[in-house]
Parts: sequence; C-alpha cells; structure tokens
Amino acid sequence: MEKTFTEADIKYINERGNSLEKVQQQLDFFIKGIPKINLVKSATIGDGIWRFSEEEILPLVSYFDKHKNQYTIEKFVPASGAATRMFKFLNEFLNEFDEKNDTINSYINKKNAKDVSIFIFGLKNFPFYRELKQKTIDLFPNYYSLSNDKRYYVLIKTLLSNEGLHFSHKPKGILPFHVKGNKIVTPIEENIFEADFFKKENDKTKIHFTITKEFQADFEKITNQFSDCEISFSYQDQSSDTLAVNEDNTPFRVEDDKLFFRPGGHGALIENLNALQSDVIYIKNIDNVSQNHKSVIATYKKVLGGVLIRIQYQIFNYLKKLSEGNVTEAEIAEIRDFAENKTAFPLPEEFNFFQTAYKIEYLIKVLNRPIRVCGMVKNEGEPGGGPFWVQDDKGRLTLQIVESSQIDLNNKIQKRIAKEATHFNPVDIVCGVKNFKGEKFDLNQFIDQNAAFITEKTKNGKPIKAFELPGLWNGAMAKWTTIFVEVPLETFNPVKTVNDLLKSSHQPDNG
Repeated sequence: MEKTFTEADIKYINERGNSLEKVQQQLDFFIKGIPKINLVKSATIGDGIWRFSEEEILPLVSYFDKHKNQYTIEKFVPASGAATRMFKFLNEFLNEFDEKNDTINSYINKKNAKDVSIFIFGLKNFPFYRELKQKTIDLFPNYYSLSNDKRYYVLIKTLLSNEGLHFSHKPKGILPFHVKGNKIVTPIEENIFEADFFKKENDKTKIHFTITKEFQADFEKITNQFSDCEISFSYQDQSSDTLAVNEDNTPFRVEDDKLFFRPGGHGALIENLNALQSDVIYIKNIDNVSQNHKSVIATYKKVLGGVLIRIQYQIFNYLKKLSEGNVTEAEIAEIRDFAENKTAFPLPEEFNFFQTAYKIEYLIKVLNRPIRVCGMVKNEGEPGGGPFWVQDDKGRLTLQIVESSQIDLNNKIQKRIAKEATHFNPVDIVCGVKNFKGEKFDLNQFIDQNAAFITEKTKNGKPIKAFELPGLWNGAMAKWTTIFVEVPLETFNPVKTVNDLLKSSHQPDNG
C-alpha cells in the first residue's frame, strides 16, 4: 500500500473522509477485475414476478389505506443529477451546425438528426416555450428579422447557453416539465403531488430529495410552497467518491499530483437512504412523473405498499416465533415454505437434516433482512435494470435487479438470458427498513461489494477508468428480501431526453 500511495496521498484520502481500506479495495478491483454476475434465468410472471388480477388489486389498496396510519412513510427521490443528457443532441447540434453553409434541413439529413427535427416540430408544445422565446428576444433584439433557420438556431442557443436559460447545466428537478392552466410545473412539484397517496390527516407528508448543494436554494424556492409537507435534503457525501485510474491501473493524478476522485454513481445514495428513520420508504427517480394517469399511478403505489406491509407483517410474526424458540417441526416447515415461495429465497437441500436449533437460526437469518417490493413493467425496449434469478457465490438463487454493465455479454449463454428478460425495473420501489423489534437495519450490511462496475471516461482529454459503486437498487440492495410485482406501463413516464416532454403523459388534456 505504501508503494502505491505516498504519505501525501494518504493524508489527502483522510482529509476527504475516504476510507484508505476502501480506496485500496477499489484499486484491487481495477487490477484484478470485477466478477460479472451469474444469470440463471430471467424472472417472469409466475417465476419471480407477481401479477395481480383486477379483483386482487382492490383488497391490496384497501389493506394499504387501512394500515398506513400505523407507519411513518417517506418518499426518497434521487434528484442530484444535472439534465445534461436531456439536451445532448441539441448540444451536438450547436457544436456541429455550420451557420454559413448548412440549412437546418441539410444538417438533419446529413447527420440523420431525427431528434432535432422532432424538437423543432414540437417546439411550441414544450412547457418552457414562452419563457424561451422571451429570453431569446431579450438576447437577440433582431429576432423577428431573422430567417426561420436562424431563429431556431438562436432559440436552441438560448435554451442551453450560460447567458440564456442554461438548462443543460441545471438539475432536472427544477426544470419546467408540465403546464397546468397557466402554471408551469416542475418534477419536484409532481413528486410532491404524487405523494398524496400516503397522506395522513393532521400529519405532514415526508419527502426527501438528494441534491447537489449549489442548487439547494432553487429546490427550496419550489418546496417552500408546500407547508403541509416535511421536506428534507441531503447531498451525496464526497467520502463516497471513488478513485479513478489510468489505462494501466495506476492512480490518475491531476495537475498538482493529487489523486483524482469522482462521484461513485447512485450506489453512493445507500448512505443517504440509510440515514432516514421512517418505517416505510418509497423510492422513485425525479424524472419519472406524469401529467396524466394519476389514479393508476396512485393505485399501484398502494398495491406495492400493501404487498410490503402484508408480507412484512407475516415475516415479523414468524421472526417473533422463531426468536422465542417455541416452534414445532410443522411450523418450521410452514416458515420454510413461506421463505421459499413468498420471499424468493430457496433453502439448501441439506436444510432438512439440520438440527432444530440450527434450522431456527438459519430461518431467522434468511427472514431478518430489509425488504423491497419493486414494480416491474413490460420490456418495451427502454433502458433499465432487468429482473433476473442470479446464482451467488454460495450457489444460492436470489432475485436481483441487474444492469447490463454487470453482465458478461461476451458469454453467449449470459447474453441469451439477458435478451429473454420480459420486464425491467422503472425504479418504483417501496422499502421496509426496520426489523421485527422496530430497530433500523444498517443497510450497509446488505451490500454486495462485488456488484460494482468499471466504466471508461475521460478527464482533461485523457482516458481514465472510473469505479462505480454497486447501484442503489442493484448491488447495494442485493442482500435484501426482494419481491417483484408487475405494474402497468402507464406508471412509467421518464424524461430521458427533452423530446420525451412531447409524449402524451407529459402534455395537458390527455386523460
């Protein structure tokens, strides 16, 4: 370790709040590689994914409504990401468009830039159009004397430039997403409106946003309008940043010879989630909001919550029995059946030959874990983690949400299994994070550290390798009790590019 890191390095690591042990572990992963996940089969309806009929939905909704007052419930919204990717194709347009020799049509044809064509065609339907046009006229007083092509060019320039709206630099949460009457609505507001489904009388609705510190004032300007909500914020701690290396796996250094650390991906947010004290926590991405489908979204939020509360109630009852030790062999068989069929944790064949005391100890270990119930939508070709049965290093099958970066796509069998996925995870998750005694789990104890991954980036024009922590709903929750439930496509309305705002779920008066 001394050879790799100088005394100055070690001092810097400690000053940043990083763990020297974890930094060394990251370096080892770069050198030795990270083992890929071992897919056994995709989770499907009836084999890892639950599907409820219309007749079964109503009792689950009623169950949630009846019992929600017994729990503190909170919504957790990762919202720190900048909207850079939303406007990527427009940034490319500004960089590549030759004002003197190109027309917009020739650019679109030459580059096959369909996104630019869609953006221009739908321009007046974007929620920010009025603000954009006014700002453009302020910056370009000769706007009305410009040709059509030049007008579109300066509008796009105003949307993204520092002196304009600078949208690609801002977090998605504060951008205009919807128009309701004459009011512009942001994703922050939509996430707050959506939390109404767990609202209790005489109680403030709890919502937590993870943000970047520089934009806290912008968030608060919006959230301060909601006096009936208890809204809190946290930042991704720099102590969770990860080491970057050169192509030869030696630490990458910046100009002053300092080690270079970069944010470790959304897996770092397990620390933020771990700090919350509520009994039940819903997780949803900031951009997955809708102008419409409100009742369907609320219904399925309650379905997921109803499943969690009901399963957790059964688990707690079993754990109380097991911890008291007064269980018969018949009860042990019943609990084993529950663990295998309801919590998707197949027990080893030799379990039957264990002594009773060890059976009890084993079942307590299996059941006494945080619980997550994850919505799964039918795979329509959208990017996102898929639900799979995975074999762990002890040979056990578990249900996992797996990202493509965790899969060895050079292995034909693994690639075939990955392609067979019928569903994917839209990050619509509800978590039970306390044990049967009402104590908070330490979520750091349930991370699969081997589920990290390495990505290729650039820094100062040089290629580097970056270390991504196990994803928040991937490796960071790998050792949780996991239940997958099919939810309808109407509950999934992400805004990955600005053009997604033209879809019916983000436009007014569509149901």
